[in-house]
Amino acid sequence: MAKSIIELPYDDRPYEKLELVGANHLTNSELLAIVIKTGTSRYNCVEIAQNILTVSSDTESQNDLEYFMNLSMEELKSFEGIGRVKAIQIKAVIELARRIANTHTLEKKKIISPKDVYNLLGKKYLGEKQEILKTVILNKQNAILSIVTNAKGSIDKVEIGMKEVFSEPIKQLASGIILVHNHPSGSLVPSKSDIEFTNKVCEYSKIFGIELLDHIIIGNNSYMSLKEQKKF
Repeated sequence: MAKSIIELPYDDRPYEKLELVGANHLTNSELLAIVIKTGTSRYNCVEIAQNILTVSSDTESQNDLEYFMNLSMEELKSFEGIGRVKAIQIKAVIELARRIANTHTLEKKKIISPKDVYNLLGKKYLGEKQEILKTVILNKQNAILSIVTNAKGSIDKVEIGMKEVFSEPIKQLASGIILVHNHPSGSLVPSKSDIEFTNKVCEYSKIFGIELLDHIIIGNNSYMSLKEQKKF
């Protein structure tokens, strides 16, 4: 039987520890335990959190939080002590953390090279099993106005129309855009549809007066620029 939180030393209990020394002194497991709140007959909330993050940290090339942030609802519910409500609460906290991090990252950020795009978005694709198309929206100084997720596709393709690509850049009076998508297979070789789609976006960019600056493919902890490869 698990030792309940109340049986732990006072300054080892996550709630009390946060009050005593501040959130920045808590481990990842302790912070997650506060969200989980309660345990089971076998595990207290700290142990449940440790179970989740230990499994996450076993994944090659990812730390515990990178993999944890990409766990699905069903994957979370597979852990003892995590039901529907707790899984929803955890996913809500993860999404809030994403948005806070994204706001901080974008502040005054300028894109100078394809590597800048990879450094900005590469980790956001870790663990993703489907292709996800994002658009980086830029002003005249190449400073980021926003980053939008346009579509999620199957394991090897994304289908999206020009309206979805250009609606936000037009609203935000953008000067340029950069397309970004991942290859879950890890391959950085652009497919025929990747090239065709890029060229179609390039045609429409001239109509709307919003320059397509690049299309970056991310996979296997690296990236490839279609612009550098002269694919459009």
